[in-house]
Amino acid sequence: MPYVNIKITREGGTTAEQKAELIDGVTTLLARVLGKNPTTTVVVIDEVDLDNWGIGGLPVEAFRQQQRGGGK
Repeated sequence: MPYVNIKITREGGTTAEQKAELIDGVTTLLARVLGKNPTTTVVVIDEVDLDNWGIGGLPVEAFRQQQRGGGK
C-alpha cells in the first residue's frame, strides 16, 4: 500500500479541486510507473504555514527575498 505525503505552503488558497487533481495524478503515476493498485494508494496533502517552512537555513520568506536579490 503506497503512502505519499505532499507538503505545500499554506498560501494562495489551494482549492479542493487542485488537491483532488494532485491526489488523482499521484495515484495514476504510481499505478502507471510502479504498477501499484490505485485502490490501496494513500495520498495525504499537508498545508504548512509559511512561518513553519524553511529552505537553505532560512525561513521561506527570507529565502524568497534572497532569491529575488534582496540579500540575506
